[in-house]
Amino acid sequence: MKKLILTTAALALTAGMAMADTVRMGTEGAYPPYNFINDKGEVDGFERELGDELCKRAGLTCEWVKNDWDSIIPNLVSGNYDTIIAGMSITDERDEVIDFTQNYIPPTASSYVAASDGADLSGIVAAQTATIQAGYIAESGATLVEFATPEETIAAVRNGEADAVFADRDYLVPIVEESGGELMFVGDDVPLGGGVGMGLRESDGELRGKFDAAITSMKEDGTLNAMIKKWFGEDAAVYE
Repeated sequence: MKKLILTTAALALTAGMAMADTVRMGTEGAYPPYNFINDKGEVDGFERELGDELCKRAGLTCEWVKNDWDSIIPNLVSGNYDTIIAGMSITDERDEVIDFTQNYIPPTASSYVAASDGADLSGIVAAQTATIQAGYIAESGATLVEFATPEETIAAVRNGEADAVFADRDYLVPIVEESGGELMFVGDDVPLGGGVGMGLRESDGELRGKFDAAITSMKEDGTLNAMIKKWFGEDAAVYE
């Protein structure tokens, strides 16, 4: 799950939402299995299924809006959609600008992937721009190379531009499994973030309350755990 680093005070703008039955759900559409665009050109993945179920339980109608990751918070704040549901980890820094529901995925690890088990993790490491993973690498002493999309970070390792990539383990697992041994996990996992939640404008407390109640109901009846295992595998972290 990606962790956006906020870099501008301009995000402190507010845009109130008039509560309505239709809620615009903002997502990236480029971070499987959290969210992606399927062959029909539609938003798909864990968060599409989850978001539709949350809206159903909250008595709301969902409309899905695709937005690039690096501007996903500014466009929420400015009113281009009403929620962010895009693999976004809850962090104190983000919480200063937007509000969050409770998490719908518990905290999970970030990991390194490389083309050999002898990769230099203090060398050149790729990460998606404007993420906490990028911030972590920048402070680690390694040389950070940033890319706009997660696919480009993987390509940087494959073409030798980077020694390793650092990203959410959940995102990396299927890539490693499908690489046929070309890519592998290296080094230790690193815990980052406070789980994944929905982002909302700070003025939309009523809407947050509706989604919090829906998330709670899915935790209590086991639906959320089943959905997590469906999309992330039987070994995925779930709620007790």
